[in-house]
Order: sequence, then structure tokens, then C-alpha cells
Amino acid sequence: MASTESTQVSGRGLRADALRNRQRILEAARQIFEERGLDAPLDEVAERASVGAGTLYRHFPTRRALVEAAFEKELVKVAAIAEGAAQCEDPWVGFSTYFERLCAAMATDRGLSDLLLLEIPNSEEVTGACRRQARAQAELLRRAQEAGAVRDDLVPEDIFLFLVANAAVTQMTRLAAPHAWRRLVALLLEACRPGRTGPLPAAPTPLQAARAKREHAESKGLKSAGQDGNR
Repeated sequence: MASTESTQVSGRGLRADALRNRQRILEAARQIFEERGLDAPLDEVAERASVGAGTLYRHFPTRRALVEAAFEKELVKVAAIAEGAAQCEDPWVGFSTYFERLCAAMATDRGLSDLLLLEIPNSEEVTGACRRQARAQAELLRRAQEAGAVRDDLVPEDIFLFLVANAAVTQMTRLAAPHAWRRLVALLLEACRPGRTGPLPAAPTPLQAARAKREHAESKGLKSAGQDGNR
């Protein structure tokens, strides 16, 4: 039997009026999270959806549940971008195109920008999309390095650092210089090329990167599985 939260996230088995309320909540959540990020007040989501706070929390008892449902389709799209890039004949074109498209999506959607830096998957659909993206990203990096297009000491955790940098730049320059992120991306991609002088400082370990993602999720009010969600 599905858990209460998975049923609430998927919306299966709801009456027609309840399903309409759920869709309004998801549409409002996507709009507000896109504009303000994942820590936007949920009361504003309820207000824009024209439902009471009680209705919102009956459908999505935690912020985490709402975020996963609101961004499920977007994460599937991100995974498809990575998988498509991994099929590119030229490994460098695949790697650079994937990174550019990911950063472009972050530049226009604060919620997605936040989400790509977090570790919150819980539902089967979201977990599957995140795993697909991770596998395709690893394949992109492997192919680019084997082709000699990317420096050998680049690791997946460096991509995480790049996304952190892009998120900071897009947030700070969103209004004053909305295309500044493009220059950052060009500089970062240039730094990925082989033959650059000097060894790199140590990269974060996978455990350190995962901890950073969890702590960032908690700062957004998104608790790990098994913890009470912050409303």
C-alpha cells in the first residue's frame, strides 16, 4: 500500500474537487518558487491558489512533499537533457551543452536553481529522475575525459561547485545584469579544458558534497526523510 505522503504527492484517488485544488496549489507553488526560491512562505502559495492553508497542508503536509510534486516534471526534463547530451557524437559538445543548458535553466527559475543544489528526493518518481541525471552526468564526464576534451582531475563534485557558483551569480545579478551567468559559464568551461597549468586544490568528497546539499535543504525548510517538514 502506498504511504500517505506518496498518495498526496501523486494525487491518485482524489475526488474531482480535491484534484482541482491540488492542481491549483501546484501551479501556484511553481510560480512562487520560480520567482522567490524554495523557502518562499507557503501561506503565499495557498493565497495565490485561492485555497485555505488547511487545504494546502492536507494535500502536502510538508514543504518537501510540495516541492517534490511541483518540480517532478522539471527534474524529469533535466534528466532528459543530460541523457540527450550523453548521446552527442562529440564528447565536448555533449558535456558543454549539458552544463550550459543546466545553468540557463537555473538563471530563469530560482526554485529549480535551489533544487539542483539540494539532496531531498523521497518519492519514487523524483528519486528516479535524480538517479537518471546523475548517471548521465557521470557518463558525460567520463566520455569527455577519455576523449581528452576535459582535464583528467575533474570530478563530479566539481560540477556541484560550478552549480553553486552559478546559483550565487544568477541570484545576485538577476535584475542588474541578467546575462552575467553566461560569462561565468564560459569561464568555468574554459577551466575544464586539459592543459591548464597547476594542480587543483582537493575537491570536496562525495560525502562532503552530500552533507552540503542536506544542510542547504534544511536551510530552505526542507527536512530529510523521516523528519518533520518546516511549513
